[in-house]
Amino acid sequence: MKRLWTLFPLLLANGAFAACEFDVEVGDSLQFSVSEIEVEASCESVTINLKHTGQLPAAAMGHNWVLTTDADFQDVATAGMGVGLEGNYVPSGDDRVIAATKIIGGGESTSISFPTGDLDAAGSYTFFCSFPGHWSIMKGSFRIV
Repeated sequence: MKRLWTLFPLLLANGAFAACEFDVEVGDSLQFSVSEIEVEASCESVTINLKHTGQLPAAAMGHNWVLTTDADFQDVATAGMGVGLEGNYVPSGDDRVIAATKIIGGGESTSISFPTGDLDAAGSYTFFCSFPGHWSIMKGSFRIV
Protein backbone atom coordinates (compact mmCIF):
# COMPACT_ATOMS: atom_id res chain seq x y z
CA MET A 1 0.00 0.00 0.00
CA LYS A 2 2.80 2.39 0.87
CA ARG A 3 4.24 1.85 -2.57
CA LEU A 4 0.99 2.96 -4.25
CA TRP A 5 1.00 6.27 -2.36
CA THR A 6 4.55 6.98 -3.48
CA LEU A 7 3.40 6.56 -7.10
CA PHE A 8 0.37 8.87 -6.69
CA PRO A 9 2.28 12.17 -7.19
CA LEU A 10 3.98 10.69 -10.25
CA LEU A 11 0.63 9.65 -11.74
CA LEU A 12 -0.78 13.14 -11.17
CA ALA A 13 2.26 14.79 -12.74
CA ASN A 14 1.94 12.60 -15.83
CA GLY A 15 -1.75 13.38 -16.29
CA ALA A 16 -3.01 9.94 -15.30
CA PHE A 17 -5.96 11.58 -13.55
CA ALA A 18 -7.95 14.11 -15.55
CA ALA A 19 -9.88 17.05 -14.12
CA CYS A 20 -13.44 16.14 -15.10
CA GLU A 21 -15.35 17.85 -12.26
CA PHE A 22 -15.38 21.56 -11.49
CA ASP A 23 -16.74 23.64 -8.63
CA VAL A 24 -18.10 27.02 -9.65
CA GLU A 25 -19.29 29.56 -7.10
CA VAL A 26 -21.38 32.66 -7.57
CA GLY A 27 -22.82 35.10 -5.06
CA ASP A 28 -25.03 38.17 -4.98
CA SER A 29 -22.88 39.77 -7.67
CA LEU A 30 -22.58 39.18 -11.38
CA GLN A 31 -19.45 37.07 -11.37
CA PHE A 32 -18.56 33.39 -11.57
CA SER A 33 -15.59 32.24 -9.48
CA VAL A 34 -13.92 31.06 -12.71
CA SER A 35 -13.69 32.65 -16.14
CA GLU A 36 -12.28 29.62 -17.93
CA ILE A 37 -12.87 25.89 -17.67
CA GLU A 38 -10.49 23.50 -19.41
CA VAL A 39 -11.61 19.89 -19.60
CA GLU A 40 -9.06 17.26 -20.51
CA ALA A 41 -9.87 15.35 -23.68
CA SER A 42 -9.64 12.06 -21.78
CA CYS A 43 -12.80 12.94 -19.79
CA GLU A 44 -15.82 11.03 -21.09
CA SER A 45 -18.11 13.37 -19.18
CA VAL A 46 -17.81 16.52 -17.13
CA THR A 47 -19.60 17.62 -13.96
CA ILE A 48 -20.21 21.22 -12.97
CA ASN A 49 -21.10 21.86 -9.31
CA LEU A 50 -22.69 25.31 -9.00
CA LYS A 51 -22.97 26.90 -5.56
CA HIS A 52 -24.70 30.22 -4.84
CA THR A 53 -22.85 31.70 -1.87
CA GLY A 54 -25.06 34.79 -1.68
CA GLN A 55 -28.23 35.46 0.26
CA LEU A 56 -30.73 36.79 -2.26
CA PRO A 57 -33.51 34.49 -3.54
CA ALA A 58 -33.59 33.07 -7.06
CA ALA A 59 -36.30 35.51 -8.19
CA ALA A 60 -34.10 38.50 -7.29
CA MET A 61 -30.54 37.28 -7.96
CA GLY A 62 -30.79 33.79 -9.37
CA HIS A 63 -27.97 32.16 -11.27
CA ASN A 64 -27.52 29.13 -13.47
CA TRP A 65 -24.75 27.66 -15.64
CA VAL A 66 -25.47 27.20 -19.34
CA LEU A 67 -23.11 25.92 -22.06
CA THR A 68 -23.39 26.64 -25.80
CA THR A 69 -21.04 27.19 -28.68
CA ASP A 70 -19.66 30.72 -28.95
CA ALA A 71 -21.76 31.20 -32.10
CA ASP A 72 -25.02 30.24 -30.33
CA PHE A 73 -24.40 32.01 -27.02
CA GLN A 74 -26.17 35.32 -27.59
CA ASP A 75 -29.15 33.84 -29.45
CA VAL A 76 -29.75 31.23 -26.73
CA ALA A 77 -29.39 33.84 -23.97
CA THR A 78 -31.90 36.12 -25.71
CA ALA A 79 -34.34 33.27 -26.30
CA GLY A 80 -34.10 32.26 -22.65
CA MET A 81 -35.33 35.64 -21.44
CA GLY A 82 -38.79 34.87 -22.80
CA VAL A 83 -39.00 31.52 -21.01
CA GLY A 84 -39.09 32.98 -17.51
CA LEU A 85 -37.92 31.78 -14.11
CA GLU A 86 -40.17 28.70 -14.26
CA GLY A 87 -38.19 27.53 -17.31
CA ASN A 88 -34.85 28.53 -15.77
CA TYR A 89 -34.41 31.12 -18.56
CA VAL A 90 -33.32 28.33 -20.92
CA PRO A 91 -35.34 27.54 -24.05
CA SER A 92 -36.77 24.04 -23.61
CA GLY A 93 -35.67 21.44 -26.13
CA ASP A 94 -33.21 23.81 -27.83
CA ASP A 95 -30.49 21.72 -29.50
CA ARG A 96 -28.08 24.66 -29.19
CA VAL A 97 -27.99 24.17 -25.39
CA ILE A 98 -25.25 21.66 -24.60
CA ALA A 99 -25.87 21.68 -20.84
CA ALA A 100 -27.76 23.82 -18.32
CA THR A 101 -28.45 23.81 -14.60
CA LYS A 102 -31.58 25.10 -12.95
CA ILE A 103 -31.69 28.63 -11.53
CA ILE A 104 -30.61 28.72 -7.87
CA GLY A 105 -30.76 31.39 -5.18
CA GLY A 106 -28.64 32.22 -2.15
CA GLY A 107 -27.46 29.20 -0.16
CA GLU A 108 -28.49 26.71 -2.86
CA SER A 109 -26.41 24.34 -4.96
CA THR A 110 -26.98 22.29 -8.09
CA SER A 111 -24.93 20.06 -10.36
CA ILE A 112 -25.01 18.90 -13.94
CA SER A 113 -23.08 16.13 -15.67
CA PHE A 114 -22.93 15.77 -19.43
CA PRO A 115 -20.95 13.75 -21.98
CA THR A 116 -18.04 15.33 -23.82
CA GLY A 117 -18.10 13.00 -26.83
CA ASP A 118 -19.79 15.54 -29.11
CA LEU A 119 -17.53 18.42 -28.04
CA ASP A 120 -14.61 19.26 -30.30
CA ALA A 121 -11.17 20.30 -29.02
CA ALA A 122 -11.08 22.80 -31.88
CA GLY A 123 -14.52 24.13 -30.91
CA SER A 124 -15.22 27.38 -29.11
CA TYR A 125 -17.71 27.21 -26.24
CA THR A 126 -19.18 29.77 -23.83
CA PHE A 127 -20.66 29.16 -20.39
CA PHE A 128 -22.94 31.82 -18.97
CA CYS A 129 -25.77 32.67 -16.58
CA SER A 130 -28.98 33.09 -18.57
CA PHE A 131 -30.84 35.12 -15.91
CA PRO A 132 -32.01 38.33 -17.67
CA GLY A 133 -29.32 40.99 -17.62
CA HIS A 134 -26.66 38.59 -16.34
CA TRP A 135 -25.54 36.82 -19.50
CA SER A 136 -23.71 39.79 -21.02
CA ILE A 137 -21.39 39.97 -17.99
CA MET A 138 -21.49 36.49 -16.43
CA LYS A 139 -19.73 34.38 -19.01
CA GLY A 140 -16.54 32.45 -19.56
CA SER A 141 -14.79 30.13 -21.96
CA PHE A 142 -15.06 26.35 -21.92
CA ARG A 143 -12.49 24.30 -23.79
CA ILE A 144 -11.53 20.70 -24.37
CA VAL A 145 -7.75 20.41 -24.12
